[in-house]
Amino acid sequence: MINFKVFTIFPELFPQILAKSITGEALNKNLWKLDIINIRDYGFDARKTVDDAPFGGGAGMVFRPDVLYNALDKNISKNVKKNKIIYPSPRGKVFNQKMAQELAQESEINIVCGRYEGIDQRIIDMFEIEEISIGDYVISGGEIASYVLIDAILRNVKGVLGKEQSLEQESFGNIENNDYEFLLEYPHYTRPASFLGQEVPEVLLSGHHANIEKWRLQKAEEITQKNRPDLFQKYILNKNLKT
Repeated sequence: MINFKVFTIFPELFPQILAKSITGEALNKNLWKLDIINIRDYGFDARKTVDDAPFGGGAGMVFRPDVLYNALDKNISKNVKKNKIIYPSPRGKVFNQKMAQELAQESEINIVCGRYEGIDQRIIDMFEIEEISIGDYVISGGEIASYVLIDAILRNVKGVLGKEQSLEQESFGNIENNDYEFLLEYPHYTRPASFLGQEVPEVLLSGHHANIEKWRLQKAEEITQKNRPDLFQKYILNKNLKT
């Protein structure tokens, strides 16, 4: 079981979509656990204030180090050799499938959801918090980002998808089969075979698995070259290294 602990000032936002579909079924099967820690519970004044104005001036507010320290210190596991603490932030390393695969091996992941201008740098330094970005854009808080992180990580936890084959040719590959590490996924089709004059490619109806795999790889290459030329260059380089 992998345990996620989410530190937030909006505990009512969880589990929400994480309790539905694939992740929800896995939660019911005890394949993962979710603990929500309300940072406001660790405020020191009557109003449970969590933030203050930044030193040096500027717009926005910053999470106070004393309040956040109190929340983390009382909730991160003491019996774990190295606590994995993540802070979703646009200045962090960009999240990708490889990171999701690696994080899926952890037994516990703590996620600190920032708001406003973020959190005091001293907390990041003291707890050796890893900053991770879900993309080159800014959102209003870490809660939405945490949905993305948790869902992507859980897809790589054994038993969550049910059919582990679902991961084998997914975009960006998986930890056991990296043929698609730098490729986007091929197109999918289902019944009816003919729809409004549009036909399913004949190869998918042939039953010839080798030809189907060849077609899928070709389409994945075409889509990647068109939509992500940067990724396609990595694919070509990696392919050449293997030959």
